[in-house]
Amino acid sequence: MDINKKIIEFRKELHKIPEIGLKEIKTSEYIINKLKNFGYNYETVVGTGVIAYKKSESSKKAIAFRADMDALQIEEKTNIDFKSQHEGMMHACGHDVHMANLLGLAYYLKDKKVTRDVVFLFQPAEESPGGAKIIVEKGILEKYNIGSIYGFHIWPYIDEGKIGVKSGPVMARTGEVELTIIGKGGHGATPNETIDPIYISSQFISSIQSVISRNIEPLEGGIVTIGYIKSGTLHNIIPDKLELGGTIRAFTDEVFNLIKNRISEICKGYEIAFNVKMNLKITDFYPAVKNDEKLTSEFLELLPDEEIMNIKPFMTGEDFSFYQKQIPGVFFFIGSKSREYTAPLHNAKFNLADEVIPKAFGIYKKLLQRKKILENQ
Repeated sequence: MDINKKIIEFRKELHKIPEIGLKEIKTSEYIINKLKNFGYNYETVVGTGVIAYKKSESSKKAIAFRADMDALQIEEKTNIDFKSQHEGMMHACGHDVHMANLLGLAYYLKDKKVTRDVVFLFQPAEESPGGAKIIVEKGILEKYNIGSIYGFHIWPYIDEGKIGVKSGPVMARTGEVELTIIGKGGHGATPNETIDPIYISSQFISSIQSVISRNIEPLEGGIVTIGYIKSGTLHNIIPDKLELGGTIRAFTDEVFNLIKNRISEICKGYEIAFNVKMNLKITDFYPAVKNDEKLTSEFLELLPDEEIMNIKPFMTGEDFSFYQKQIPGVFFFIGSKSREYTAPLHNAKFNLADEVIPKAFGIYKKLLQRKKILENQ
């Protein structure tokens, strides 16, 4: 069996055993067994994460390749013969493909000599709570002397086989907003005797949208989205409190922090204006994914012009950014959209053509050859 077919088979086997973040037990066991069969030593990290490396005789900085491991709590609705065997869980974000390519790279390098260490980083909990952050905090980058890192994502929003990559920001910094508005409930017929949190929330939602339209330069990217509102019991009762939550997205720390500060200031103003209590909590999640200019330029030289997709930054988030806060890295996208495969990520019918699956391995192989990390290549 050639290596591309092996990678496709790895993906199918991993697709059957999806597990959520920090509980990727069977997934971890599968990866460990493969690495052991290939002849690698390994280390477990963050419970279910797995790290192995191809040792060289050099003291130069290592190059790392990362694959995320976790799946989503989605009931699969495909008709494929390697469908998820775990009820209510599915690899609907392509992480099975990511792991399969990294296993393929490890298999390819097992009998090769390298001019510097190559690290295979299988990372848990990308979706939540962010396994990359934990790995960085545990000093793994320093332990393995990692100087640069590469990762990718299957991307059903660009055409099959195209490679989306650019230097600078490619994915957004993300955060979550949680707000509890504590007012004074009462009868719907006497609103003057209440402090209505539903009315106040409608004004608040309108006000925070003005942060984007009136506080941020038009060419800068920023989003505030409210995703849920919880309040009330009956038609004619004004409730005591309301809970709402949403997300903040931006490509720069300056814009992200401006949005946070303005939301906080608006809440303080509403407390005075409406004699209400606004209990606000804003949680920072992932930094922006920012590709290193030099590494991206080198990366682009690996690709035929017809394969390169000129992309704009995406407002989605990725914890690969925690690595890039410490060392230079490149995160790229492999298109999987075709007439047959149109379902987006995080969808119960997500799938892709077999021909696309080994694409990242081919790019990684070219990268190692270009950097002369493979001896006699």
